[in-house]
Amino acid sequence: MNRICVFCGSSAGARPEYLEAAAELGQCLARKGVGLVYGGGRVGMMGKIAATVIDCGGDVIGVIPEDLARREVAFSDLPDLRIVDSMHARKALMVELSDGFILLPGGLGTMEEFFEMLTWGQLGIHKKPCGLLDVQRYFGKLVDLVAHTVAEKFVDKENLSMILMNESPEKLLRQFENYRPPAVDKAKWTLQMANAG
Repeated sequence: MNRICVFCGSSAGARPEYLEAAAELGQCLARKGVGLVYGGGRVGMMGKIAATVIDCGGDVIGVIPEDLARREVAFSDLPDLRIVDSMHARKALMVELSDGFILLPGGLGTMEEFFEMLTWGQLGIHKKPCGLLDVQRYFGKLVDLVAHTVAEKFVDKENLSMILMNESPEKLLRQFENYRPPAVDKAKWTLQMANAG
């Protein structure tokens, strides 16, 4: 893998462990020679992981919409900061640049970005790994919700295997290296569920 896209909060969160995890992941990426693609911000979790990768000699590409860059939240010292015209353009470029996607703790926008990538994987638009770095069990209830969608037959159980999860950045990246996407035909599964109902 050449580059990993990391979705994370523009806030530091309520616990010091969140920023510590961002720094640990940044160190791990740089040590492995894997570049970081992220949202281009200089604050919170985003700023922490980008600064850490840079400090460790790694490569960073920031992608930020023009309106956010104008609000002075862009990490303007990045060697490669790409300013785009919309959130949609931001996500499209991040997908193009990245070989996988990691979700760190964050808010609604962070979750939305990750779930769009997961959905694209489910639909076969890409076959890249998607994983959660589960800091302080931050994603416990989220994983329970996804499992509930499977139990209620809105999501195929095979799609659960698309969500890689670990508390260790090193182990999560190892899971990424060994990832094989499930062979799920979304259209066929939807038809089966419709006929079963």
